[in-house]
Amino acid sequence: MGLMMILTCLVAALGVSLCDAAPVSDSLVVVVTSPVTVHRGHTTVLPCWLSQPQSAEALEVRWYHPEHFDTPVILYREKKFEHASQDASYAGRVSFGSKGPASGGLKAGDVSLKLVNTTLEDSGDYTCYVSSDQGYDSARVSVVVTEKGAPPLLSVVWTENNLVNVSCESEGWYPEPSLLWSDQKRALSPGGLKHSTDSKGLVSVHSWLLLPSSTQVSCSVGLSGEEAKEARMRLENSSQPESGSSKAGWMAFGILLIVAALAGLALVLYLKNRGEDIRSEGYHAAGEDIRSEGYHAAENQKLLLEDLSAVNKHYVNVALDRGENKYLRVKDGKMRDAQNVFPERQKVTCLTAIKGTPGFSSGQHYWEVSLGNPAIAEGIKQSWWLGVTSANDIPQDSDFSPTASKGYWFLSSSHDKANRLQFSTEPNVLLPLHTRPQKVGVYLNYDSGELSFYDVENKSVIGSLTATFQGEVYPFFNPGNGDKSPMEILPLPE
Repeated sequence: MGLMMILTCLVAALGVSLCDAAPVSDSLVVVVTSPVTVHRGHTTVLPCWLSQPQSAEALEVRWYHPEHFDTPVILYREKKFEHASQDASYAGRVSFGSKGPASGGLKAGDVSLKLVNTTLEDSGDYTCYVSSDQGYDSARVSVVVTEKGAPPLLSVVWTENNLVNVSCESEGWYPEPSLLWSDQKRALSPGGLKHSTDSKGLVSVHSWLLLPSSTQVSCSVGLSGEEAKEARMRLENSSQPESGSSKAGWMAFGILLIVAALAGLALVLYLKNRGEDIRSEGYHAAGEDIRSEGYHAAENQKLLLEDLSAVNKHYVNVALDRGENKYLRVKDGKMRDAQNVFPERQKVTCLTAIKGTPGFSSGQHYWEVSLGNPAIAEGIKQSWWLGVTSANDIPQDSDFSPTASKGYWFLSSSHDKANRLQFSTEPNVLLPLHTRPQKVGVYLNYDSGELSFYDVENKSVIGSLTATFQGEVYPFFNPGNGDKSPMEILPLPE
């Protein structure tokens, strides 16, 4: 008895648990495969098996996180699962799995752990522990839960000396993604790189660099060992489309800017180049003019007004499609949401989208849409889409993503992007916004593949994109949801 007491005291003094002090049987050797990578929300198997095939049905099998032996992920002993001490976060999500198609399961010593509906919190080390009356063995499996974020979003601001500040941002990643810049020839070093984590544990990345105005640049974001998501931008006009382009044309884009100060506003000259590009309004560039040093604000205004006058000659009366839509209230060219409970309350989706008539398969056409009035209580709309579509029927699906490659070319505004508008291109394009437009003019030149948007009140071009249209295209509207102001199609002025 005295000897047993001495041994017990020595064990307690050394701080060694009885399970750690047990001898390891030569016939009980645990083998694992590590690491294991899985996308969030998916199912994975953590492989663990006995090196010498034997039945594990009568053994104790315990999976647990290091330092949490007493609150296991899963515990199997005496031929049944025990749940009383199980970590509550794994309840209903774990079971025995198979390490491969040829596995014989528990009878053949396969004690792999199957984990379903993985979460970010499931990342980390897991210990596979197997014991019998003769001994035990254990090994660790490292699990990495990943989440692929959104495609990179590119935006630009023109600066002095004919340079462009290009920003790239992407959100919703886990773990921390890498971001790489490159041009057609080499990797580029960013001027800044920042990661941030939201309340859900997902990581956003933001970077910027300063480039000459005649550059093609690429920004790619991705996780180690996985295919990256990429966005490309061309900072000049191109008259030749990129190979492999879709019917919407190559969705990388070029931006041209001519800015001059006039009555305290930054005006933009809409250039009539026929390249496959997107042209956007930019910030004031200290009087820089990329065409000629002697270009004056008065000439800017004159050419812009001439351009507006030219498109007005193609003004057409547009009506709304008569199709039923329970999410919309439509009357006399006015439309707004029906104040139903939407699946995504603040997100604008195709549920509130509607086509216009007539359709166009050639020629030039122009129409105007009112987006509210700042002088009245309802104010100016915050969320909306305006453009054209080649779709005969718009899917009544809140998860459908209408993009240029799917036949939807439009300009959009949203509640969460107060200072920017966005094109439906791939990659997405953000346009700087000084004030929300009160009235927008939409100009379609079907034959040359141009779609332009005007801020009618400020007499300025918001932006322009080009595409290769096929078949009929129709005016496209979406008044969004949650705004009190209606979207109204304005008839041809008398």
